Amino acid sequence: MSPAPACPPFTDLAELPGLLPPRGRLLGLDLGEKTIGLALSNSDLTLASPLRTLRRRKFTEDAVALEELCREREVGGLVVGLPLNMDGSEGTRARSTKQFARNLIEIARLGLPVALWDERLSTAAVERFLIDEADMTRRRRGEVVDKMAAAYILQGALDALNRRGA
Repeated sequence: MSPAPACPPFTDLAELPGLLPPRGRLLGLDLGEKTIGLALSNSDLTLASPLRTLRRRKFTEDAVALEELCREREVGGLVVGLPLNMDGSEGTRARSTKQFARNLIEIARLGLPVALWDERLSTAAVERFLIDEADMTRRRRGEVVDKMAAAYILQGALDALNRRGA
């Protein structure tokens, strides 16, 4: 996985730490059609932890829930998983994800920088782990896979930042 190319209104991942308030955290998002998996970084930007899964509703309701969460958890920026095709091209899901992220910036006006992160196969990797290593039932996997995928995405971005010495 790698940073998705930044283009307005998105922030390049490498610039994200410099835009955060002191001790600001990052919120990772794994957008699905019905849910949004959420993960939170620590304030040192080294560790991502699964947080929760939001049931998607109307965009305005989703934005309000995210805004409240960002305020409560002292979030200073967002990392949104971008589901690129295996060849790196953008398909329907990637375009939909970018539009959601763009709407968070332009319509919801969260006032937070948003970086995109290539999340190819993140959900598949988490599902495989939950089956093979955690031996979870299908029902239990369904309850945790989205927030675990968000943590997987956010941890990948944090690892990339720390490799760069950002």
